[in-house]
Amino acid sequence: MAAFKSKILISGVFSHPAMRWRAFQSRLLCSSSVPGEDKPRPSMLRHLTSKIKSTGPIPVAEYMREVLTNPVTGYYVKNNMLGPDGDFITSPEISQIFGELLGVWVLSEWMAAGRPKQLQLVELGPGKGSLASDILRVFSQLKSVLVGASVSVHLVEVSPVLSLIQAQTLTGTDGQTDTQTDGQTERQTERQTETQTERQTERQTERQTDRGDEMVYRHGQTPEGLPVSWYRCLQDVPQGFSIFLAHEFFDALPIHKFQRTTKGWREVLVDIDPERPGQLRFVVAMSPTMASTAFVQSDERRSHIEVCAEGGVIVEQMSRRIIQDGGAALIADYGHDGTKTDTFRGFKGHALHEVLSSPGSADLTADVDFSFLRRAAGAEVSCLGPVTQRSFLKNMGIDSRMQVLLRNCTDESTRKQLISSYDMLTNPAQMGERFHFFSLLHPSRLAKPSPPQGLKLEKKREPAPLPVAGFTELTFT
Repeated sequence: MAAFKSKILISGVFSHPAMRWRAFQSRLLCSSSVPGEDKPRPSMLRHLTSKIKSTGPIPVAEYMREVLTNPVTGYYVKNNMLGPDGDFITSPEISQIFGELLGVWVLSEWMAAGRPKQLQLVELGPGKGSLASDILRVFSQLKSVLVGASVSVHLVEVSPVLSLIQAQTLTGTDGQTDTQTDGQTERQTERQTETQTERQTERQTERQTDRGDEMVYRHGQTPEGLPVSWYRCLQDVPQGFSIFLAHEFFDALPIHKFQRTTKGWREVLVDIDPERPGQLRFVVAMSPTMASTAFVQSDERRSHIEVCAEGGVIVEQMSRRIIQDGGAALIADYGHDGTKTDTFRGFKGHALHEVLSSPGSADLTADVDFSFLRRAAGAEVSCLGPVTQRSFLKNMGIDSRMQVLLRNCTDESTRKQLISSYDMLTNPAQMGERFHFFSLLHPSRLAKPSPPQGLKLEKKREPAPLPVAGFTELTFT
């Protein structure tokens, strides 16, 4: 009997005997600091204090945007922060099975859409390129499924350091650069940390030309011949049927923080601490701001909320493109469904870090409010989730795959790595219930078939839509 199409895809992907599985035995919060990294970045702190002295306290969103993406000393612009030697580790770096299951999800949604001639894989914030690499391996193993389709990869990345790593991961080279990175100058490049990757970035930047009107700033080709392009924002990605992926992307977008007071909602701002020169502190705005007036819902019951306006804009863009061109979006992140309050935090060396301390030296993040993203998506698209990562992966068949791997594995250390990576991905105390999956779909994807009009049309009834992989358990019938 036929199972869901995604079930067939899973068996096709995981039948390959030569698969290699990577897993880190270290825990998510193990320490791996580098000597000298605890020193504050005076340039970023001076920049922020100068801004505050000129304009007054700034919104948390502005603070977060400057700290993470400032073209001179922004955390994402200057650092390679991923992996056991960075400040945090993501699921694709823990086990290849994570990315391959997402690859199955991408293909299942492409097939459910009727196998369009075009398939654009669009990833926002692709990290080291590990997730895209694992997904492309699924595509390679299932070439027969994709016959006749034009497949391309489109990466939205603001970090020149990470874009270089992604190019090496996906194309085996540095890729071809078309434009000079915004705000990147020769003098700024020389300030980068003297690691091998950043020295390569410096040499590559010197070869860039100054054509700022181009939307693609880097391009290359995978060993399979698939084109890969890099962009700084989603709106630059060309139109067409697209599957959008955003894994640990929305949690790093700037947030506004709001506090309920006796005088109504007020925005939380960042100011200079008058009692500690050179230090920053949180303050509550004395009067309403444009943000507190526009972003707080009238029926909000929490006393403290965080709103990611930029995330709402991006979701709205994805929704509009799904409606116009077809496709789907899968968002995986720390998050909640409109229940949490204060989640703003920093990470440095795999440990929590004070968000206002040494700005620019640590990652900043906040849990994604999926209820806000659902409102931003609008009524024209269908939203599924959020469901926990544990539920999503189990629905995708991770348990069946693990049984096959362990049954065929004779090396004891490899078995331990497999079990450790599985536990980290699915254990509720690890990542299993901290991360959630949320999807945007074209409304036709879940549309019920129209009732037959007369006896002669009974046999022509459209088949019911398949359940969406990951959000419904895949079972044989």
